[in-house]
Amino acid sequence: MRSRLLLLALATGSLLLVAFLIPLALLLRSVAAEHASDEAATQAQAVASLVATLDEQKLPLVVDGSSRPMTVFLPDGTVVGRSAPRDPAVRLAATGRSLTAQAPGGREILVAVAGLPGGTAVVRVFVSNADLQRGVTRSWLMLGAVAVGLLAVSAAVAALLAKSITRPLSALVAAADAMASGDLQVRAAADGPREVRRVGRALDRLAWRITELLHRERESVADLSHRLRTPLTALRIDAESLADPADAHRIGRDLDDLERVVTDVIRAARRTGADNGSAYCDAASVVRDRAAFWAALAEDQDRLMRVDVPSRALPVAATADDLTVCLDTLLDNVFTHTSDGTPFTVTLTPSSSGGGVLTVADAGPGFPATQAPGRGIGTGPHSTGLGLDIARRVAAASGGTLTLADSLSGGAAVVVELGPPNDGSAQGDPATGRRGLRRSVRR
Repeated sequence: MRSRLLLLALATGSLLLVAFLIPLALLLRSVAAEHASDEAATQAQAVASLVATLDEQKLPLVVDGSSRPMTVFLPDGTVVGRSAPRDPAVRLAATGRSLTAQAPGGREILVAVAGLPGGTAVVRVFVSNADLQRGVTRSWLMLGAVAVGLLAVSAAVAALLAKSITRPLSALVAAADAMASGDLQVRAAADGPREVRRVGRALDRLAWRITELLHRERESVADLSHRLRTPLTALRIDAESLADPADAHRIGRDLDDLERVVTDVIRAARRTGADNGSAYCDAASVVRDRAAFWAALAEDQDRLMRVDVPSRALPVAATADDLTVCLDTLLDNVFTHTSDGTPFTVTLTPSSSGGGVLTVADAGPGFPATQAPGRGIGTGPHSTGLGLDIARRVAAASGGTLTLADSLSGGAAVVVELGPPNDGSAQGDPATGRRGLRRSVRR
């Protein structure tokens, strides 16, 4: 914007200067020519007053002493002074009419001297083009210098004006970028033109409104999650009252996992996003543990389950709980939306840019034609449409992406790219991720 304002100021200033300086330059040239002509006419009038009084011997001395070429045409045909042709203008002046006429190389001033015994004499003074334009070049150079100075001043003023406009706009852009990155406490500076201040106030109101809506959403999710604790407590009491200790232990363990998920939902609902950069876990351990958990169900349904996980640690920018929920969701989709006996694979490979790539592929019917990332994998009555969205959010929170593809066997494949942890999280206490692993193994 600043460069455009400068160009606008220079273009406007240039147009004004052209409209002003060109007529002024032409006027200066005309004034210089008229000044030279007036001086020549004064000289011609002075000599004309002497033609009738001086004799032919003294008249040449006066004519030759003129600063400009002068010629006197006497009535008897005698020519005194500089030799000059008796052109039509001279013959017209000999009729008693003084005039100015153009001549080759300049201008001639003709003054008629009437009342002589033999007729009318003509005094001719020649003004060359150099005399007619004397001083014009210097005046034009001065006008050019003034024009350049005025353009420089206008550019400086335009730069200051542009800075006064673009500086608050840059502050607004910085505030908007900060809000886009999650800092909703930033506020726009209240300076600049009135329109810019109005935009800043509107941006502040928008940030306040977003903060309020997020707060309400977090409180609503947290309140809903807290309400789930009551039926969970009732279920736990019912489980403890079972006659079979094995069933009571199994159901109690499932309730522990469900309570952990509810607790994670409450924690995620109240989290502002400032601690996302510290997320870190060993993806290989998480995938290995969750695959061992789902292997029992795969064996019950006569499914061939192939797991390919690196033997070494593979750190990613996601908590163990989030990665557990992500993988459990993808595997639950496989068991829910494919028939018994359908084989599937779970693959975890290092990414070339850091982090890891988690792929869950099956040999089922594949995705529907209208399936898009972020929507549930199934279209039946048991599909909530949230499965892939959960995995997508985990991938996005780690700095990665989720991609839907076709498996090699013609079924569905979900590729979750997990970003690498930052240096601080990777070099910090890895027990944060390990604690998540120990909690997940309890299921």
